[in-house]
Amino acid sequence: MSGAHEEGAGQQRPVRVMVVDDHPMWRDAVARDLAESGFDVVATAGDGPQAVRRAGAVTPDVLVLDLNLPGMPGVQVCKELVGSQPGLRVLVLSASGEHADVLEAVKSGATGYLLKSASTQELTDAVRSTAVGDPVFTPGLAGLVLGEYRRLASEPAPVASNEPKAPELTDRETEVLRLVAKGLSYKQIAERLVISHRTVQNHVQNTLGKLQLHNRVELVRYAIERGLDDV
Repeated sequence: MSGAHEEGAGQQRPVRVMVVDDHPMWRDAVARDLAESGFDVVATAGDGPQAVRRAGAVTPDVLVLDLNLPGMPGVQVCKELVGSQPGLRVLVLSASGEHADVLEAVKSGATGYLLKSASTQELTDAVRSTAVGDPVFTPGLAGLVLGEYRRLASEPAPVASNEPKAPELTDRETEVLRLVAKGLSYKQIAERLVISHRTVQNHVQNTLGKLQLHNRVELVRYAIERGLDDV
């Protein structure tokens, strides 16, 4: 646990991680690698229902989740847990690079998607990024996800007749939203605007609250629908 102090530097405590995979040897290896990198591995699970139960009991910060699970598919696990635990981030770790799987995982609330061919270093970096809400994708998949956001945004959204007036965002919130829509990480946004990573997170949280949105996926769609990514 030599990296524990480093993990806790900005968080007061190590990031709490739960690993879900139906292959015991793989699951144990991932859990061991993460523990050795300073994460607090609070639980593991080998099937969907067990994952939902245990995650509810131990409330991890990050769920490292395989998609192909017995009992309940990974996307359903993701949907249920993200819906019931607002602070939870999900990093999918899958053998599948199929576009349909990637998009379904993101629509279910996953923050990132990594292939199992990733190195231990890539995995630990991805868990750190996921913990603070930065999306992480195996190279080649990020463009796919942004492309899907744009496709969704081009579809006419149903308009409710009694839809309230759009809430007012501050200039800074709009600026951050525009950079989120362009696919920049919180770290990149902080560097671009010369503000702290924490300030970027606060602006995003305030914007989510004002717009009554639930996650970064919905936020990017909102921004793209309004053409903010083209500015």
